[in-house]
Amino acid sequence: MDRDAFAEAVSWTARALPTRPAVPVLAGMRMEVSADGDTLNMSGFDYEVSTRASVEVLSEESGAVLVPGRLLAEIVNNLPSGSVYIDTDGPKVKVSGGAARFTLITMPLEDYPSLPGMPGTIGSVAAGGFGTAVRQVAPAASKDDTLPMLTGAYLGFSGETLKVVATDRYRIAVRELWWRPEDPGVDLSALVPARTLANTVRGLISRSNVDIALSTDVVGQGVNLSPGEGMIGFANGERRTTTRLIDSDFVKYASWFPTEFNGRAEVAVTPLLEAIKRVALVADRNTPLRLAFTEGEVVLEAGSGEDAQAVEAIEVGYEGDPLRVAFKPDYLVDGLTAVETTTAHLNFTEPTKPAVFTDVPAKKGEEPSFRYLVQPLRSA
Repeated sequence: MDRDAFAEAVSWTARALPTRPAVPVLAGMRMEVSADGDTLNMSGFDYEVSTRASVEVLSEESGAVLVPGRLLAEIVNNLPSGSVYIDTDGPKVKVSGGAARFTLITMPLEDYPSLPGMPGTIGSVAAGGFGTAVRQVAPAASKDDTLPMLTGAYLGFSGETLKVVATDRYRIAVRELWWRPEDPGVDLSALVPARTLANTVRGLISRSNVDIALSTDVVGQGVNLSPGEGMIGFANGERRTTTRLIDSDFVKYASWFPTEFNGRAEVAVTPLLEAIKRVALVADRNTPLRLAFTEGEVVLEAGSGEDAQAVEAIEVGYEGDPLRVAFKPDYLVDGLTAVETTTAHLNFTEPTKPAVFTDVPAKKGEEPSFRYLVQPLRSA
């Protein structure tokens, strides 16, 4: 098979493989040549996430083996361009490309679990737009596994609108985008592990669509799924992935966003991001970075007293009373990095109440597609 196509397919499939599997066989990648010898199908599964991919091959016979998946991915990614050859020899698999030769020991195929089937397809979305939306929102999800609900990304399907939302209680990111539902009256939601979703979109084929498949049994309110079978699937070209959903109601986030603001700054995103990163060099991870907004300017400060200090001023368009507000530097960076437009709106109520960062819509009067609410820190 072609090395580049094989490497992409193997890398996609290896995303589901655990680094420290509870059962050794779950570190394996199943490879099976189709009966006609034209296709090599690869799959990985850890009982939570499954991945599948296929690549065109020329094969003399069909068959299946189970090999260490992450090791195979590392090997293939380091082979020279050109053709890759795979041969089996009893309990061994030989992988060769160019002058390189590798021999892998197979794992017991009979012990490998069956992969789950895909749920029913509920619609499709552009791969590029969906990938961007997930990358904008996923950093706001919590990393604390003791609260599983906050580690998820909420997907809300309502008519032709798809919402992607994540929060860790101190900030919340929301992105809306258009998608094509199978049923125009669809009203469903799912809570997907944010880490899994972020890994999935990293391997999507651009300029293509992603078919979204979802189990749709309704249980309670908030998340419409069956606790025992709650699953979502994504199909993109010859690539498939499924993951179990988080069985929990998502927070009622809409009420968190203020409806009125006392101050608004319109800022050029890149200069502000660069200034934040410079000033934050003297700030610890949880030390506030202070911003003072006045007409035409924002002054950034970090550090105080006997500590290292930094100050920088940049031009902004600001409307409202002078305002001093402080944030965690990495929260500022995450929010501004997610804004796709060259300028952003920073909306404020009071120094101790949430601020909302948004993109700037192309047309006046339109709603922003991305919103990022962040709670300020108290600063002396």
